[in-house]
Amino acid sequence: MGGLVAGVDEVGRGPLAGPVLAAACLFADGLPDEVAVLVDDSKQLTASQRERAFEAFRPHARIALGAASVGEIDRIN
Repeated sequence: MGGLVAGVDEVGRGPLAGPVLAAACLFADGLPDEVAVLVDDSKQLTASQRERAFEAFRPHARIALGAASVGEIDRIN
């Protein structure tokens, strides 16, 4: 898969149940075939499959993480 490829996901329920965490993964030169075969819903993967996918992503992707606390969510929504 060529060209710019990005994925974003979040976890958390906001101020009712704690902080929200988000991650973004950017592949500037497309998604390499060896990585594409590992892409799936992380909830469907075993812990070892998730680890293998992460290790395969690392050399090819820019990864960013972010978090918002309950206070931040209340303040800026």
